[in-house]
Amino acid sequence: MRAYILAPLAALAVLCACKATGAADTAAAPKDSIEMTQHQQNPDTASAKVLVETTMGNFTVLLYGDTPKHRDNFLKLVEEGYYDSTLFHRVIKEFMIQAGDPDSKTAKPGQHLGAGGPDYKIDAEIVYPKHFHKRGALAAARQGDQVNPMKQSSGSQFYIVTGQKLDTAQIGAMEQRLQQTRAQEIFNKLAMEQRDSIIEMQRRGDRTGLQALQDKLIEQVDAEIAANPGPGMTDEMKKAYTTVGGAPHLDGAYTVFGEVIDGMETVDKIEKAQTDNADRPKTDIRILSMKVLSE
Repeated sequence: MRAYILAPLAALAVLCACKATGAADTAAAPKDSIEMTQHQQNPDTASAKVLVETTMGNFTVLLYGDTPKHRDNFLKLVEEGYYDSTLFHRVIKEFMIQAGDPDSKTAKPGQHLGAGGPDYKIDAEIVYPKHFHKRGALAAARQGDQVNPMKQSSGSQFYIVTGQKLDTAQIGAMEQRLQQTRAQEIFNKLAMEQRDSIIEMQRRGDRTGLQALQDKLIEQVDAEIAANPGPGMTDEMKKAYTTVGGAPHLDGAYTVFGEVIDGMETVDKIEKAQTDNADRPKTDIRILSMKVLSE
């Protein structure tokens, strides 16, 4: 278990300070909070389909009904024409294609992109292991954990997974990594609960006290994992990752809210585009329009 703990002893206070800052940054309710949470009063588990027309062809995505905040937000933006003329601004071979930055509509060649979006975030809806990062998965981009510990999603940016196929040995290593990540998250949570004590011991230079506390927290992590091992890779996940591929290292950390159900060949063409050092395609690949499809 000790090998799982990424936060070194001397950095425990820094860890707590960073987590506290991130939580404060996301505490304020967004302007659109009433619209974004309306589904809680009127639950709707229906899925929806959206046609995405691009300069390299079309594809269709299915939006999951059990991630309603992300589904409703995506549909709202589609109906407003928010995505029209935006670029696929980040493309990485054997990984994913990313879009949804409104700043990309009028971006000049070489302009750095990826920071744009509406003035709100979406609460995480991580339905794992049911929804995972298989090839074709549609997921929400977000800021990193240090400034976004609640894993809230960008209000508009999304990515579609292309990924790689894994062999049996890689699947085993990935399962171990998932357990290590879970152990680290439990440790960080417990450390946050001891934030004041950690900061005070750090201030006094009490390394003995910090070491004792870390040992205690590690024991608590061991006990929690022993009592509740948590989900590993399901048979469905193993089959998908070894036959069609994906990006399993993202599982459980980002909200997967849909998948490509038609036109994956278009996604593959976009993924193969030549890119610059910032992973932006050298020739602009633009979303022409999106349209909600009726059943």
